[in-house]
Amino acid sequence: MNDQTPSRRSGGRNARREARSNKLPDHMRPIRAGMEGGQYKPLSDMDVEKIHQAALTALETIGLADAPPSGVKILTGAGAILGDDGRIRFPRALVEDALAKANRDVVLFSRDGKNDLDLSGQRVHYGTAGAAVHMVDVEGHAYRESTIQDLHDAARICDVLDNINFVQRPMVARDISDNLEMDLNTIYACTSGTNKHIGTSFTEPSFVPHALEMLHKIAGGEDKWRERPFLSNSNCFVVPPMKFATEACEVMEACIKGGMPVLLLSAGMAGATAPSTIAGAITQATAECLAGLVYVNAIVPGHPAVFGTWPFGLDLRTGAMSVGSGEQALLSAGCAQMHAFYDVPGGAAGGASDSKMPDMQAGWEQMCSNVMAGLSGLNMVYEAAGMHSSLLGFCHESLILSDDLIGQAMRCVRGIEVNDETLALDQIAAVCMGGPNHYLGTDATLGRMQTDHVYPTLGDRTSPKEWVELGKPVLVEKAKARKQEILATRSNARFDATLDSAIRAQFNIYLPA
Repeated sequence: MNDQTPSRRSGGRNARREARSNKLPDHMRPIRAGMEGGQYKPLSDMDVEKIHQAALTALETIGLADAPPSGVKILTGAGAILGDDGRIRFPRALVEDALAKANRDVVLFSRDGKNDLDLSGQRVHYGTAGAAVHMVDVEGHAYRESTIQDLHDAARICDVLDNINFVQRPMVARDISDNLEMDLNTIYACTSGTNKHIGTSFTEPSFVPHALEMLHKIAGGEDKWRERPFLSNSNCFVVPPMKFATEACEVMEACIKGGMPVLLLSAGMAGATAPSTIAGAITQATAECLAGLVYVNAIVPGHPAVFGTWPFGLDLRTGAMSVGSGEQALLSAGCAQMHAFYDVPGGAAGGASDSKMPDMQAGWEQMCSNVMAGLSGLNMVYEAAGMHSSLLGFCHESLILSDDLIGQAMRCVRGIEVNDETLALDQIAAVCMGGPNHYLGTDATLGRMQTDHVYPTLGDRTSPKEWVELGKPVLVEKAKARKQEILATRSNARFDATLDSAIRAQFNIYLPA
């Protein structure tokens, strides 16, 4: 909790502050992972139905091109139609059949069982994602190439942040040139850094068996891995508009056979690889992910899959990506409504910024889409923390600051409880008729101050006078100090010496032991 008040304050207040600094038990926390969203609906029911029907028409009449031979066999065997033009078209009945088979009770497991993510309904979770190629250096106000150590450090930081619920790989290890070794070291760096659920991708399908060998070792055997897979495959199975990504589809098939949950990721850019209208971009992404859902359930009915409609915004003046725009926030919120319409687990982008540094622009952009995504009931808000420069740069300090930001966003998701207790008529009567005429220090106020309110860890709520007395602290400097504090302590997710030696004996691990 925030600890900024000078020590000259009264002993009673200091005692209360000290008590508040202790971590609350889960049942008393004002916010927690998986709170129900869905209060915000930018689309009317009629709008949702129109998008659904348009997506079905697109699948039936346009279809998707470039499926791998294995995918053609799987999809046509399920009832899709291969046309003379090489495009695979999807009859409406086939899509409806896949929706009926889809797993609606997906749980993305953590390694230690303490941070499992229940994706049923409109439960909201925030986490990292992306494939940034640079790290934001707030000290030098510059960018540099990201490394495997940076990725490991990001996972370690995420592991201790209460409001970061999962860790999908946010950056690429640019210091590893061999793609197989990069994919395997990505898994090692993340799993040895956090116990929370992890997402990653694979460059080639032939790499998946090697990854599964490592994951089986970490899990303690293939049976334990399949029982609780703690890593999922982020799979860009389509290349918008309306084409399968041949090699990524083969990766997806291998991951499904290996018992790994998949994120079906459609990432069109509105105005470039998707229609420029918000409704059109949502329609295309919905159609593409419905095709993915048919694909997955034709391989293994009910396999855990996340409906990953990720349309991105575009600044049409320059052609540059605009992930921090209001249009982006609407795209993701509209996609969340489509997920709810189908009653399938879904994810989209939220919380990323076009700003190069953790500044005021980053703050308004990150908060706008994070709040709207949460209010719309998006199950998985990807790229919600630390992402800058339109997904090109990742920042550890921004990741830490985003924990505060997401806490406030999740408080908005929780909403307003209205009941006899919260209406507070008895309090109003007691305070106004013979009482002190204020609510400060009343039993009701003190009794609910922790369970109703979210307090920033680093955010500054002091007065200007107190701020001066504290040495005029700067927010980014606080985040830098917090980063050093976290990384000075060994990760709770680190492997024991025997397991670590076994992994290093089989795989070329770049991080030092």
